[in-house]
Amino acid sequence: MPRTYFVYILTNSNKTVLYTGMTNNLGARLIEHYLNKGRKQTFAGRYFCYNLVYYEMHSKPMDAIEREKEIKDWNREKKEALIRQMNPDWTFLNSEIMEWPPAKGVKGRY
Repeated sequence: MPRTYFVYILTNSNKTVLYTGMTNNLGARLIEHYLNKGRKQTFAGRYFCYNLVYYEMHSKPMDAIEREKEIKDWNREKKEALIRQMNPDWTFLNSEIMEWPPAKGVKGRY
């Protein structure tokens, strides 16, 4: 069974911070970011980035890793343009991927 790899961009509730990541289980990774909210040990946790505004799928892990690196090197303006192509209103897409918010007691399995 082929695997799917995701490159994604998260933001906080005020849409002031962007976080780019890569995973092979987007739902589980969203849960982990949500559970890390407020934890200063991670960038996404420190800035409450768990709202999904962009994602793309890849069939090869190296393609996803390279794309993540490419996007991370972009300035904010270019990242915003990418987000607007898929999601012009910056709607939080978490509920398209899974039941959101996660049920109490749910743990990420990343």
